[in-house]
Amino acid sequence: MDGAGYSHSPSHCPRTVIGSPMPVSSARPAVTMYGADWCSDCLRSKRLLDRLGVDYAYVDLVADPGQTAEVVRRNGGRRSIPVVVFPDDTHLTEPSDRALSAKVVELGLVPS
Repeated sequence: MDGAGYSHSPSHCPRTVIGSPMPVSSARPAVTMYGADWCSDCLRSKRLLDRLGVDYAYVDLVADPGQTAEVVRRNGGRRSIPVVVFPDDTHLTEPSDRALSAKVVELGLVPS
């Protein structure tokens, strides 16, 4: 657990950045990832989404700590990150690359 109270497991690792300047698209991405740049699992999940070409919004919990409530709500009271939220309102917490890849493919979020 870090100083802000977030936890992440080293063995697990979800493009608009909320709280940081980035290019703005006309439509809100269908996937939202809550994380922090000090979290290696978050960085790994971001790299995977980038590599797959998935459009996503990244919520930087360090820059926007008010978004922590959504992480806690989705995780049943835990502050584990990353949390990747999908358009069907399901989410994955600390997903493996395999689980995250399978979910975005299942939902048709990987461009062809």
